[in-house]
Amino acid sequence: MTGVHATARLTAAPDGRGGTALPLLTGDGPLALRRTRSAGPEAHVTVVGAMSAPLGGDRLAIEAVVEPGAALRIGTAAATVSLPGRTGEQARYDVRLTVGEDAVLHWLPEPLIAAEGSDLRMTTTVELAPGARLVLREEQILGRSGEHPGRLTTRLTVRLSGRPLLDQELSFGPNAPGWAGPAVLHGHRAAGQLLVVDPEYADKPIEPRVLSSDQAEGEAVLTPLAGPAALITAVAPDGLRLRRLLSASVAP
Repeated sequence: MTGVHATARLTAAPDGRGGTALPLLTGDGPLALRRTRSAGPEAHVTVVGAMSAPLGGDRLAIEAVVEPGAALRIGTAAATVSLPGRTGEQARYDVRLTVGEDAVLHWLPEPLIAAEGSDLRMTTTVELAPGARLVLREEQILGRSGEHPGRLTTRLTVRLSGRPLLDQELSFGPNAPGWAGPAVLHGHRAAGQLLVVDPEYADKPIEPRVLSSDQAEGEAVLTPLAGPAALITAVAPDGLRLRRLLSASVAP
């Protein structure tokens, strides 16, 4: 097996002064973690790509733990571009997030771009304790400008208090059945979702509704989940219009 194997790890914990400390912040290989300026109780961390990745055969992972009462926002400095490797092996990118009781996590990376010839499987696994709050955004762009998309499979699994809240898998690109048809992308090249988990939704449930049905600008729908959560799913012609749909859909 070829490729880079790397794991970045971080832990956020209350600092005892109303803010959030980062007792563990360590990058590895192409994954560099940087604490960025923040205001208030929330700590901000940016994932900076130190080299082109993921390439075919790479095995990359990010592990983040938000301890009870802490607040953390994680973003990325730029889009992640999945690229083909020399051997044609599939790349793996695994994100594992753990959010403690009454803690808050915003996971807001820039888009994932599946370049032509690439093959990536990405998994995001989230464990939420009672009272935890989560805002999670995922965006997939199928191919760079003027090229065909690579193969991309994503799986998002979220558990709240040990019970399943959301478990879904999507496949796009070569050999993925029906991915470009009306039941999936409907001719669009960008797909994404925004998941919001908030205990307040238990008393004030979100009503399902269509947020946009404009083929030219993108389509989006808001769906309440069986728990204090809401999921916004959107498809759009490009990443810019996809971000607009997701950003305008909910004010977390």
